[in-house]
Amino acid sequence: MSDLEKTSRFLHTVPMFQGLQDRQLQRLARRFTERTFAAGETIVTQGTLGIGLFVIESGKVNAVRLNPDGSSTVVNSLGSTEFFGELSLLDDAPRTASVVATEETKCLVLTQLDFMSVLHEDADIPIIMLKELAKRFRRLMESL
Repeated sequence: MSDLEKTSRFLHTVPMFQGLQDRQLQRLARRFTERTFAAGETIVTQGTLGIGLFVIESGKVNAVRLNPDGSSTVVNSLGSTEFFGELSLLDDAPRTASVVATEETKCLVLTQLDFMSVLHEDADIPIIMLKELAKRFRRLMESL
């Protein structure tokens, strides 16, 4: 099985991409790059500009928010098939939290530039992704 096929099959297990057809998953899979992070390594830093979406292939991370008083709060723990950084696909605002690997973690990374290219190739892909993001936002709001 090729790396492209492996990535495409993995993306099918990610909630945000489950509504996509095989050809759409393959188109997206071509755009992702794989990155590995060591336990304790900061993947993204709160307040910095984001480069894109991270989908966790394996490992675990904590999303940590720095509070005004200097303390920090773990706001989410994420594992395989979960994702973070989705807002940076849509805007150029700073990251709202830092994300730190709690064990060795492999991520697939989709940059904003690559996402925008996909938008031009197949307009249905972002619509399906945005529906999942809307569900995620609703769950967050309901938990507050």
